[in-house]
Amino acid sequence: MKNYKLNQISSIVNGTLFGDENVIINQIFFDSRMIVHPANGIFFALNGNQKDGHQYIEDAYQKGIRNFVVHEKLEHFANANFILVNNPLQALQNWAKYHRKQFNLPVIGITGSNGKTIVKEWLNQLLWKNFSIARSPKSYNSQFGAALSILQITEKNNLGIFEAGISLPNEMEKLEEIIQPTIGVLTKIGEAHLENFENQDELIQEKLKLFTHVEKLVFNIENEKVYQAILENEHLSKIDKFSYGYSDFATVKIEHIESSLTNTEISILHNQEKFTYSIPFTDDASIKNSLICLTTLIALNVDYKLIKEEFSLLLPIEMRLEIKEAINHSILINDTFNSDLNSLRIGLNVLNQQPKEKKSLVLTDILQSNLSDKDLYQEAANLVNAYHFDEIVLIGEKITLFKNLFQSYVRSYNSTEEFLEQFKHQNVDNEAILLKGARPFKLEKISSELETRSNDSVLEINLQNLVENINVYRSMLRPTTKLMCMVKANSYGTGSFEVAKTLQNNGVDFLGVAIADEGKELREAGITIPIIIMNPEQSSYSTVIDYQLEPEIYSLRVLKLFIQKLQEKQISSAYPIHLKLETGMNRLGFHEDDFDELVTILKNNSQVYVRSIFTHLATADMPEEEAYAKYQLNRFDKSYESITKALDITPIKHALNSPGIVAYKEHQYDMVRLGIGMYGYSEYTDFMEKYLKPVVRFKTVISQISELEAGETVSYGRRFTAERKTRIATLPVGYADGIRRSLGNGKASVGINGKLAKIVGSICMDMMMVDVTDISCKEGDEVTIFGNSPSIADVARWLETIPYEVLTSVSQRIKRVYYKE
Repeated sequence: MKNYKLNQISSIVNGTLFGDENVIINQIFFDSRMIVHPANGIFFALNGNQKDGHQYIEDAYQKGIRNFVVHEKLEHFANANFILVNNPLQALQNWAKYHRKQFNLPVIGITGSNGKTIVKEWLNQLLWKNFSIARSPKSYNSQFGAALSILQITEKNNLGIFEAGISLPNEMEKLEEIIQPTIGVLTKIGEAHLENFENQDELIQEKLKLFTHVEKLVFNIENEKVYQAILENEHLSKIDKFSYGYSDFATVKIEHIESSLTNTEISILHNQEKFTYSIPFTDDASIKNSLICLTTLIALNVDYKLIKEEFSLLLPIEMRLEIKEAINHSILINDTFNSDLNSLRIGLNVLNQQPKEKKSLVLTDILQSNLSDKDLYQEAANLVNAYHFDEIVLIGEKITLFKNLFQSYVRSYNSTEEFLEQFKHQNVDNEAILLKGARPFKLEKISSELETRSNDSVLEINLQNLVENINVYRSMLRPTTKLMCMVKANSYGTGSFEVAKTLQNNGVDFLGVAIADEGKELREAGITIPIIIMNPEQSSYSTVIDYQLEPEIYSLRVLKLFIQKLQEKQISSAYPIHLKLETGMNRLGFHEDDFDELVTILKNNSQVYVRSIFTHLATADMPEEEAYAKYQLNRFDKSYESITKALDITPIKHALNSPGIVAYKEHQYDMVRLGIGMYGYSEYTDFMEKYLKPVVRFKTVISQISELEAGETVSYGRRFTAERKTRIATLPVGYADGIRRSLGNGKASVGINGKLAKIVGSICMDMMMVDVTDISCKEGDEVTIFGNSPSIADVARWLETIPYEVLTSVSQRIKRVYYKE
């Protein structure tokens, strides 16, 4: 980004500067975990969900940051400079507005319900050879993300492409002031975020605010509501409009669309001239997004005929970082989404957060840049050299010419094939590896060599959705209410470490596991926040103490035994424990007739102190049992008061689990315990469908498709007989992978290309069969066992069980893959 002096920034944001006004700033930090190269950086102490950025100033200072934007004056940081403002986020936005006005370049502003990021990235793929483009990293399109994106514009850029995303009324005006687009692009208007608007008309009006001052507008003329709103808008009705659709009035009129198995040919009419192009996709959304891009090229006065071939080379947009288990106890981060400096910076940040001391980087030629090779690879080296690497592998004929710019131990190769010829598995050992490169280098070949298991069946865990679900629950809590997240049973089968690390990075207060060994594994993997053991066995007390885990104590016997173990290990300081009270679950917990002896033991013993007191509701997920839940809560209130008054203490008080947070938030006390809710499931269906996102997706592929004649049978026991000519797809998963045999014989379905396919015949140990007679599909196509459709709730309903059981039943032989935005 452009250099700014500290006094310039202070003036721009109307702040009060305390410190050296001549300090140069060219880096912005908002997350203390992301600070690696603090020189010339400034930290914005932003307020988020329940978290005040001022809490992390100490951490940022320790990592070398000396420049801060704050809303509270701070005195005790030596040699630090502070800009005092009313609102750090607003200050960042004001800086972005000022910065945007310094550049006279065409800026494309993209908004809509779906497709914003894909259209932005495809426009970049189509235009990067013709323009030096500044664009939103990943899907940075919020009030905060848009400001950060705009501040990346430099004098070298001659085109900007930025997204604008909203979820609430009256947000778009601020984004318009920040982005200041000259060309507006409106993608599909759907149902996303509609819950916060009275109707779709209000949502459309809010989206159109981004285009208040544009000179040109791109949109789908087939959407009558959108077209009418544009015509009724005083400004938009007068400007140049570029539309696509089947209408004779469209700028780009669709003449014909024909899809094969792997690609689509689209014929359009523009200025009475026919043009046909091809894209390597067949789904309707991709077809519409390509038409948006084509129409935008026309609005930019770009000769789209000259880049016809670029349309046929468009790449799928994977807006996610894959984090996988790798060979020899290593971690693999696969980030081959695109090849530019911004995405390199993001990938390096994710790698830096991994707990492995040893870190390696595989980096290819960077293709999406208009910088000279010398400037490009100098900037890339500057980014990489800010981190410590044990080894760097450079692949590509260009980047290898600049290997001397990289400071770590470097090996260089002209191609991926050349690297693989010399690759040895034994050289990989307990490290974190980032694969970062351009698609033509086919780094998936390296990925397949490094992964611990290669399998067509995968359990995907979307860590971004996990965080967003947590924030939904946080929005229901008071700022002072602590959050405990349950990661027992291997995080409900999703893999405890990556989930726990994400939770720790997002500021949860406690983690909960079932047994001590789970807590031990988390500690060894680098998790440092408090971990409560919900069912500590007597044989595990040494592990609990050695790894600083905190036990649930539910009986006098357990309390006495744990104190005895503390004495044996000569622990001198008071150890934290958590008392569980029995109020009606009738499972584990102290009963009221235990309280006198409990108080006596605690009064006369300095080995332990009570960190929290809690109970567990038996019917929080059952609205019809509200009376019983309130009976439990009332008993808990009285029991808590009795114990704490006798001991003269005020430990953390908690009772609510995921459904309890929704149903009884007035009883959130000092902490809540979030479990299945953070994975996107709630027994309160309206709440789930309106606010939560699915986190886990179990997917596989079609191994083979067979044609059956009427009367032929499928699988063991011949329990399915074809009544007509039938197409049967065989999938490489079965009951050994966690798919119950009772789902067979037509009881359940899987998702294939947007449709549900019935499971037919008996499910085998490693295979299952589905009826795809009426579904367009081919061998190798993706299949959803559960995710969006069918959902985990659908599978639980078919099994007459609960989603917990479905999740935790997925076999460990199914590879877990983690995604981050």
